[in-house]
Amino acid sequence: MTVTTLDRNTALVVIDLQQGIVAMLPAGEAADIVRRAARLADAFRTAGLPVVLVNVAGMAPGRTDSQMRLTLPLPDGWSDLVPELGQTASDITVTKRSWGAFSTTDLEAQLRALGVTQIVIAGISTSIGVESTARQAYEAGFNVTLAVDAMVDRVPTAHANSVGTIFPRLGEVGTTDDILTLLAVRGA
Repeated sequence: MTVTTLDRNTALVVIDLQQGIVAMLPAGEAADIVRRAARLADAFRTAGLPVVLVNVAGMAPGRTDSQMRLTLPLPDGWSDLVPELGQTASDITVTKRSWGAFSTTDLEAQLRALGVTQIVIAGISTSIGVESTARQAYEAGFNVTLAVDAMVDRVPTAHANSVGTIFPRLGEVGTTDDILTLLAVRGA
């Protein structure tokens, strides 16, 4: 479903745009994602809507076949949010230790306390942090919108599967510009 509306109480949730993860991507690709997420964050702040900046500083326990596991302890600065996001004192910051931003944090309680009914999600990685957060938000009863050009995955086929198959089942998808247009109309 293409993005059609933004609820009165919509929050932006930016997943894992932090030094250590952004550094794993090709520079140009990372810069584009960060730039789009920063545009969304600025617009949400201007509209007086919540901005949630999520980083990851650990992982869920358990074995996997994947070699893509974080090595603990993490290097200094690895979990620091990228400065381009322009973090402000009014932003909600959440540090997770799992793929999704809800299961190991108080994010749901914070959003509910603000009366949030919809979230717009951007970030890294599409098939892991973003998709897990979208699934958890959907299951918690939030309307979910995904800014598909403000997210990326190190595995292009995983990104394509999330965007083309999974996300339309969890909510609405659109571009940064689509969401910014709806935000401007909403505020007019």
